[in-house]
Amino acid sequence: MAETPRVLSIQSHVVSGYVGNKSATFPLQLLGFEVDIINSVQFSNSLGYKTCLGQKLTVKELEDLIDGLKENELDNYTHLLTGYIGSESFLNKISSLVKHLRSVNPNLIYATVITPNQFELELLTGIKIDSIDAAWKAVDLLHRRGCQTVVVSSAEFENEHLLSLASGRTGNTTSKMLTKIPKLPATFGGTGDLFAALFLAWMHKTSNQLKESLEKTVSTLQAVLKRTLQCAEREKSNKIMELKLIQSKIDIEKPKIVVSAENVY
Repeated sequence: MAETPRVLSIQSHVVSGYVGNKSATFPLQLLGFEVDIINSVQFSNSLGYKTCLGQKLTVKELEDLIDGLKENELDNYTHLLTGYIGSESFLNKISSLVKHLRSVNPNLIYATVITPNQFELELLTGIKIDSIDAAWKAVDLLHRRGCQTVVVSSAEFENEHLLSLASGRTGNTTSKMLTKIPKLPATFGGTGDLFAALFLAWMHKTSNQLKESLEKTVSTLQAVLKRTLQCAEREKSNKIMELKLIQSKIDIEKPKIVVSAENVY
């Protein structure tokens, strides 16, 4: 029997709603992963509400959690997943954590796969992403910085569709794919966190097949978002739409492919 993959997920947490670790943990568990979580912040709810109260994890508190894992030899992970990080010092501590985790498991998967959205891609590269060509230019820059797999989770250049761009580089060979995603008439939170978790899972389960992983990730996300929108319309509520993850259990486990990833070159 194959060893169960273990993910250490360091992201935000909300008591009510689905963003950060609340958005990532359940899908990963459904897809067969053990998930250990460290909450970089703990808030009552997402920032979209009128009030958001809670606490931020300090670097010292992060160190204590990591030291506890080390001393009990609970620090052997196959994957590290990170989301919201609130400070440079916190990020530096994660950098040292990566070095330690790789000393325990040299095959740890982290930083070689990155899933920014259009805005985050601009921040990471300093390139204005106002066209598909500009997006590919930014993706290539991230490859040169050491990221083997770059997936732009969503970018908007046209009226009818969002686009997801994926690029995988192995040695001198690069595979690039483009997926058109139907737009939905709503704004959702936690989608980037869900996308990253799903893509991590499917890359592992498909032995790094980029096309299949992208199609299953986007198709799952579309199913979750459509169900979330349908529930909101049925309930006729003015509350912020929280992702209907529990209600989408079957879609997460066995996604119906509704989008196609096309080879670019």
